[in-house]
Amino acid sequence: MSVKTLKHVDPFDSAPQRGAAGVFGMWVFIAVVAMIFVGCLLGYAVVRLDQPPGREWMPKGTPPLPGALLLSTAVLLVSSWTMQDAVRAVRQGRLARAEHAMAATLGLAALFLVVQVLAWTQLWRAQATIMSGLYAWTFYVLTGTHVLHVLGGLPPLVLAYRRTREGLYTPTDHAGLVMCAMYWHALDVIWVVLYATLWAGSR
Repeated sequence: MSVKTLKHVDPFDSAPQRGAAGVFGMWVFIAVVAMIFVGCLLGYAVVRLDQPPGREWMPKGTPPLPGALLLSTAVLLVSSWTMQDAVRAVRQGRLARAEHAMAATLGLAALFLVVQVLAWTQLWRAQATIMSGLYAWTFYVLTGTHVLHVLGGLPPLVLAYRRTREGLYTPTDHAGLVMCAMYWHALDVIWVVLYATLWAGSR
């Protein structure tokens, strides 16, 4: 039975049903995001493998992948753990721990972005600009696309943190937090695949 209110008609009978629908929608959204990156990576592979004879993929003097990317990878992996820890804590009714875990996740997300900027700066100062060749161009496009998705995930993370701090999530009603975790884990997996592809492509 639909629940009628003064403002709208809720098609769901309960919060768990509403949450399940939201989680399903998030799976669909993650699939769309994944397809975007699959297309980007396939394009990268084609460009990398289809170099014309006599044309260098990495011009002489081009620096290798910035070492800062290893740090950003570690930061993102840890942030995925703290995100899941927040979900686990809410399910157990430990809201204070969930709040701390969400705060850590936000801090690590910000640190990831800072490290990415440092990596870009390192390459740019070594004259590997977006105009210096396909190697640098693809690096900035792939990592920049990922950064845009991280930035897009920050507002929902902030909202989830505020709701956690205000005690609005319960062990049986926390779908919003779960959806944030799903998206964040997806970005984590995508980044690992993306970094591995860039590493292999620079060999």
